[in-house]
Amino acid sequence: MYIPKQFKVNDFEEVHGFLQQHAFGTLVTTRKGRPIATHLPFQFTKEQEDYYLTGHMAYGNPQWRTFEHTEEVLAMFQGPHAYISSSWYEQENVPTWNYQSVHIYGTPQILSGQELEHDLSELLNKYEKHREHAVLWDTLSPELLEKELKGIVGFKIRVTEIQAANKLSQNRNEADYRNIVQKLQEEKSAASQEMAHVMEKKR
Repeated sequence: MYIPKQFKVNDFEEVHGFLQQHAFGTLVTTRKGRPIATHLPFQFTKEQEDYYLTGHMAYGNPQWRTFEHTEEVLAMFQGPHAYISSSWYEQENVPTWNYQSVHIYGTPQILSGQELEHDLSELLNKYEKHREHAVLWDTLSPELLEKELKGIVGFKIRVTEIQAANKLSQNRNEADYRNIVQKLQEEKSAASQEMAHVMEKKR
C-alpha cells in the first residue's frame, strides 16, 4: 500500500485496536494468475512470538485451496472514510478523501479440526458473550456443530508485514482541520460523521 510519510501508522497498539474494531476484512490470493478475494471476519491473535490472523470460509469456496501453492497472502481492513471538499480550506486547493486502512501480509495454513473449533469458540465469545441470550459454543448442540463444521475450512495467517495508514488531514493547518471536522459532522452520511469522530479523537 502506498503511504505518504505523514499518514503512516507505526504504533502497533493503535493498529491492534483498529483490527479489533474493524475485524471484517478482504482476503486476497491468486488462482491461476488471477487475483481472487473473499470478505470475511478475522481474529488477530498472538502465539508465542508470532502474530496471526485466523478465520474460516465455506468449503465450497475455491480460495482456501490456493493456500497450498501461495507463499504470501494479503488481508485488507477498511475503517471509516469520507470525501473532503476543498471548499472547507482557507486557501484554494483540490478535494481529497480521508480514510483508515490496514494491509496485512502473511503465510497461510489450514487449521486442524481442534484448532478450528477453538477459533470458532473464541469468535462466538467475542460477539455473543455480552448478549442476553448468548449463542456460545457450549450452548449449541453437538449434532448441529458436527454438521456445520463439515461445511467450512479454518485457516490462520502468520503475519509477516503490517502496513497501516491514517489519512486524516494531518497535512492541513489547525483552522482547516477544525473546519473539516465541523463540516463532516454536518454531512448526512454516517461515514462522514464517523470520520469526524475519529479526527476529533486523533487531534
